[in-house]
Amino acid sequence: MAKLIDCIEGDSSDYEIEYRIHATRRMFQRDINEDDVEFVVRNGEVVERYEQDFSLPSLLLLGESQGKRPLHIVVGIDSLNRRIFIITAYEPDPNKWTNDFSKRLL
Repeated sequence: MAKLIDCIEGDSSDYEIEYRIHATRRMFQRDINEDDVEFVVRNGEVVERYEQDFSLPSLLLLGESQGKRPLHIVVGIDSLNRRIFIITAYEPDPNKWTNDFSKRLL
């Protein structure tokens, strides 16, 4: 599977991470911290691409928190301004995803 670095222009360290208000609210409700989100952004795998999303192309990333909790992070990519927007973060529902949380169940 691809990593975020494979889907952006340039080096990921050139990109600033910004959190949407929705993301911070959901993270608080779901007990997900910034360190875990940023760990998944740096190390997670791309499981879905939403290239036609408005207003920015976005990706669904899969990774684990540092405590081994599975997480999905949706990020918007603004290559022009070198920004990665955290749109939402959640623990995937095992009833809606394969055992490794990489594919949706039909």
